[in-house]
Amino acid sequence: MDQTFTAEEAEQQRIDAMGPRLGSLCSLLVEECNLLHLEWAEYVELFGSSPERIDLLNQSAGGFFCMLQDCLWENALLHIARLTDKSASYGKRGKENVSILALPPLVDSAIRPRLDALIGAAETECKFARDWRNRRIAHRDLELALGGCATPLEAASRASVKQALASIAGVLNALELHYLGMEIAYDSIHSHVGAKALLYVLRDGIEARNAQDLRFKSGQLLPEDLAPKGPI
Repeated sequence: MDQTFTAEEAEQQRIDAMGPRLGSLCSLLVEECNLLHLEWAEYVELFGSSPERIDLLNQSAGGFFCMLQDCLWENALLHIARLTDKSASYGKRGKENVSILALPPLVDSAIRPRLDALIGAAETECKFARDWRNRRIAHRDLELALGGCATPLEAASRASVKQALASIAGVLNALELHYLGMEIAYDSIHSHVGAKALLYVLRDGIEARNAQDLRFKSGQLLPEDLAPKGPI
């Protein structure tokens, strides 16, 4: 049976089962993974579902949605890269990161080999995102930008993002299954007031605009067609 907990209840369950350090880190990673899956689901809803939806976006505000597509794409790659960063960044002061790589030293020895294997697989699946983050998004490689002899960016696609998300979720679910006997269905995370709701409004608005255009052409105007529109 599916169970629902508040974020605070879920975190306390993890702390009780895993201890304060691991439980708190796991909760942070789960929160990040939830957000990443939600943001990616919104991207796919808008830009990865059907040609008809792309056409709808282009008819509505093509330039804006093109920018939004780029922003959501890069945000997903940045998020994937962050979750697979080294467990600590070093400079004048070392600082720990919220990363799945920080988990192994904190877990029971019984799950350590499986977790190490899953994290290794996740690093491989997420390698493309780290390359994009390092040479295209967070920093801009000059040779790459100039089209010179730089090594091309790692191939990236919706399929590779989906695999990367599944690999990160696999690490966290293995941990939760070991300590709590349950998993999170990350693929089922969607917003009821997000991209799909916007698509319906856009569709209705375009249909209304097209109907108004036909009335103007036929001369059969309605009173609201001539009413001045206020600023938005």
